[in-house]
Amino acid sequence: MENKKLRFVDLFSGLGGFHLALSRVGCECVFACEVDKGLQDLYVINHGIRPASDIRFAWKDVPEHDILCAGFPCQPFSKAGSQRGFECETSGDLFEYILKVVDRHQPKMLIFENVPNIIRHDEGRTWRKIQDSLSLRGYDVKASELSPHQFGVPQVRPRALIVAARDLSAFDWPEVTSSELHLSSILDVNPVGSDKLPDDYLKYLEVWEEFLQIIPEDKKLPSFPIWAMEFGANYPVEDTTPKSSSKDSLSRFTGSFGASLQGKTKGQQLASIPSYARGSEAKFPRWKIRFILQNREFYDQNKHQLDLWLPKVRQFAPSFQKFEWNWREGSRTLWDKVIQFRASGIRVKNPATAPSLVALTTSQVPVIPWEKRYMTMRECARLQSMEGLKQLPSSKTRAYKALGNAVNVDVISAVAANLISATSPNEELKCSQNPTNTAPIAGLG
Repeated sequence: MENKKLRFVDLFSGLGGFHLALSRVGCECVFACEVDKGLQDLYVINHGIRPASDIRFAWKDVPEHDILCAGFPCQPFSKAGSQRGFECETSGDLFEYILKVVDRHQPKMLIFENVPNIIRHDEGRTWRKIQDSLSLRGYDVKASELSPHQFGVPQVRPRALIVAARDLSAFDWPEVTSSELHLSSILDVNPVGSDKLPDDYLKYLEVWEEFLQIIPEDKKLPSFPIWAMEFGANYPVEDTTPKSSSKDSLSRFTGSFGASLQGKTKGQQLASIPSYARGSEAKFPRWKIRFILQNREFYDQNKHQLDLWLPKVRQFAPSFQKFEWNWREGSRTLWDKVIQFRASGIRVKNPATAPSLVALTTSQVPVIPWEKRYMTMRECARLQSMEGLKQLPSSKTRAYKALGNAVNVDVISAVAANLISATSPNEELKCSQNPTNTAPIAGLG
């Protein structure tokens, strides 16, 4: 007799990562919801189901199911978001609507995915609320932090995975791999239609490449963020701040790149100081003081080499005057690394893995410097193990945002497979291991 498929619902479905993952292990989607109209339309194309809209209004429409999947919005819990948690006005109440669905249907299994900070948020009170809410409803609850790179995907992106069922005594988290990774495994070679690096961005990289070459080989490259505007600066940072200092006292110091603060108004003095040091706080946080002093010390130790180079970086906008070398063991060139242009600076990383995909702006998309281009949408989709999608948003901005908000399919399918094997009440309800649809993604550059 043919096995009965487990039914799952895909709440806050986005691009449908849960759909791909649960379908891969033989389950059947019976409901999805997603507030974004464009993503609803794509869900129909990719998965053949029209999602309902806001769960606040659609929760009563959710049908009977065995597995509830939810990647509820992470911004209230993210370090990069509001951190208002369940108090967030726009999405802090969504977990309550998940509980309404749980109360109505009592699904056998629950799988949630969110930012790792949800476990630590509000000194652990958010996590305890989730645990207690589900425990009161008769569920065992477990959580773990997993990343795609632990499953053979070249992306380091730790996420909180939460599972719940009536009895988790037989459940184990999936085994992780320590296999060697390289970003090239998901890259195309000089793909047609890829966005090339603009000339001014190539210039930024050339100047910072020169920086790498002029530092003597016997001196280690800094492990701290390099803030070039501190080279030559000595404005006060330890006992006071420029904003808290008088004009006369600041006149004795220098600002960005050693610019004299003498003979200037207080406003002109502050304009001559890096923007991160102009705040109204009475004292800088310790980490900022440490970074500033480390940069000044580095300059003093390498002044002879840096003074000839400084005029080149000085002409850049502030975010391109900052540089993070995140691979101390790597060869001193940035052309074989993976690069990201961020507000915090130009970040250079080991090419074994891509930077964590978040809801990226197009300017933050990882750069493949040896081909002088950005990663394509197709390649970013592979970082989320979403090669099974037929189509992504046509707008690159919307596509990168959606991929940054997505769950990784390989991670979810591995967790789901273990959860199902450990908790299915009988053989008839166990899912078969069906391969995912690997049809190419249409219309991607």
